[in-house]
Amino acid sequence: MPRHQRLDPHAPWVEIGATDSDWDVADPSLLTSMLAHLVLIRTFEEYVLDLAKNGLVHGPAHSSIGQEGGAVGSILPLTSQDTVNGSHRGHHQFLAKALAHVEPKGIDPAREFSPEVRAVLLRTLAEICGLDRGFSHGRGGSMHLRWPEAGAIGTNAIVGGGVPLAAGSAWAHQRAGTDNVAVTYFGDGAANIGSTLETFNLAAAWRLPLCFFIENNQYAVSTSVREATGEPRLSGRGPGFGIPSWKVDGMDPLAVHLAMEEALAHLRGGHGPAVIEADVYRYFHQNGPFPGSAFGYRSKEEEREWRARDPIERVRGHLARRGVLAREDGEAFIGRARALMAEIGDELVEQIPGERPGRRRIKAAEWPSPDFAHVGVRGDLSEFEGARFAERETFTGALAEQKFIDAVSGVMARRMATDDRIIVLGEDVHRLNGGTNGATRGLAAAHPDRVLGTPISENAFTGLAGGMALDGRYRPVVELMYADFMWVAADQIFNQIGKARHMFGGEDGVPLVLRSKVAMGTGYGSQHSMDPAGIFATAPGWRIAAPTTPFDYVGMMNSALRCEDPVVVLEHVDLYTSTGPGPVDDLDYCIPIGRAAVRRTGSRVTVLTYLAMTPIVLQVADEVDAEVIDLRWLDRAGVDWETIGASVRKTNNVLIAEQGPVGASYGGWLADELQRRLFDWLDQPVQRVTGGEASPSISKVLERAAIAGAEEVRAKLAEMTAY
Repeated sequence: MPRHQRLDPHAPWVEIGATDSDWDVADPSLLTSMLAHLVLIRTFEEYVLDLAKNGLVHGPAHSSIGQEGGAVGSILPLTSQDTVNGSHRGHHQFLAKALAHVEPKGIDPAREFSPEVRAVLLRTLAEICGLDRGFSHGRGGSMHLRWPEAGAIGTNAIVGGGVPLAAGSAWAHQRAGTDNVAVTYFGDGAANIGSTLETFNLAAAWRLPLCFFIENNQYAVSTSVREATGEPRLSGRGPGFGIPSWKVDGMDPLAVHLAMEEALAHLRGGHGPAVIEADVYRYFHQNGPFPGSAFGYRSKEEEREWRARDPIERVRGHLARRGVLAREDGEAFIGRARALMAEIGDELVEQIPGERPGRRRIKAAEWPSPDFAHVGVRGDLSEFEGARFAERETFTGALAEQKFIDAVSGVMARRMATDDRIIVLGEDVHRLNGGTNGATRGLAAAHPDRVLGTPISENAFTGLAGGMALDGRYRPVVELMYADFMWVAADQIFNQIGKARHMFGGEDGVPLVLRSKVAMGTGYGSQHSMDPAGIFATAPGWRIAAPTTPFDYVGMMNSALRCEDPVVVLEHVDLYTSTGPGPVDDLDYCIPIGRAAVRRTGSRVTVLTYLAMTPIVLQVADEVDAEVIDLRWLDRAGVDWETIGASVRKTNNVLIAEQGPVGASYGGWLADELQRRLFDWLDQPVQRVTGGEASPSISKVLERAAIAGAEEVRAKLAEMTAY
């Protein structure tokens, strides 16, 4: 018979509870502040539900009533420099952090509310109602609450979406040499999400000071945790990744506080991440003012049992038992909190004239201006004030023939030597003499602590880089080995990084560069060959750089690394081995964002193209005297309409030429925009050359048949000029 030996995880997994003696020795000011936070959060949320019931909250109002004990117990031991983010059900997490920030010594129920407490409640309520005086001027609403000054770095509407971002915040704390920590709050649903589990692994591997705080409220909408997983004790996830884990009754705020203090000792001591699972219960349904029993997925008896363990009543009982705060004084405090919320609400809402009492509306002056709707999708590029711009024709430095890939590694080496905020991360970037193509050659040797080789977990490390960028102290450069892998990290790229600036009010930048390669024509097949430009152009927030020459790569990468918006830099494998003039010593110039390059002047057709299609078009442009414009910057805000317009007014014909499949075509939206802007100057509809419908195949013959090349461009140009 085989020999069996029991294996136990190295990381401990314990359950912690608070005894009466713990309550007896707890600092009275801690307990009274705990009660004040619990009551203020509860009364705030009750007021929000009342507004929602009367149609005054546009969109969802995911209340955390019943769950306050987990947030309050865990946040009170934190400092303002510690950072937290949370889920779509995050009012309590946000308020606990914001209130602790403005009242770091605690809130005394016996004293009047400070103006700072009042301001936090007012601005949070305004944000939830979508009003201008909210933290993000009403853009974030209930699910996207952020106040960086308080260490509240953003709640998140995507289940599990904020977890990798919190890892980036934790990395920034670690890199800065502080003992600050990050705490990411999520529920039982997110405990099964890939990005969460990827981040568990990455945080453990890099020993990040990140606390994974699982609010196990027993239900993901209506699906119970026991239905969704074979191990409903979700803190059991931690030891599997080598992470110490605590399980605690989240209806007991003191027990949560004790668990967090133990976890903080581990985190601040540089020992890596921690997991805390707090069993809590949301008294109401997923959204709105009705109990879950009204929808049939849980019983009224179950709800009564959980309500009997209410965290507010537990704290009130111990305060009364110890003679710290009499029950009638606690009741009076609850009354004052409700009065405060009514007073705050009256600043935002008003009785509708002529309607029955209680029929209210938002005051007209509180709404943001409609003109603000699109402000802050991206920045105004004021960060380029004082930058030195150059084009090849105006460049005064020495030029020499060089490989495109040498320009890639050369400019990164220069920027990392002059800016210690730049962090490079991706798979194998620290190995193989510069990654799989040599793009990071020499960087790891020169900056071993700033070139981070990652696990194969694109969603986690891309999101971690997003968290670094949002932190503001660092400029991450992420390499995704192939552009197709962007869709593995699509949530972080499109829902998180691309939307963050606008969603949180438009003021704070997201300085992140995402590098990736297009590998059409290399035989790598359908899942390693895509051109993502067309899809990125439809995604708000991103700037898109597509350099074609070594000189352009240096200047455009310098611009990307100066920009406060996220920039995706697309590189084509066919260009890596190409050569062209590049700077010898001067690698510090920028190429302006939004400036195209005329590669050949002509009179009969304007050809708009980018990346590896540019040299292909130039091979045949002489045959019809075509003017060839290398677009270079492909995002909507970066298209050089001045250069394009001048060319079209001369040629009166436009061809958009690209390699990739027609389905994800960049030229589709560009042709539409061209025909609306320049219709009067066109002698015929805008024409396009693209690949076919299929993604490129492995077979050399089938791959060539799927993508566009010189033959297709030649045929289309001949057709367009045959009159």
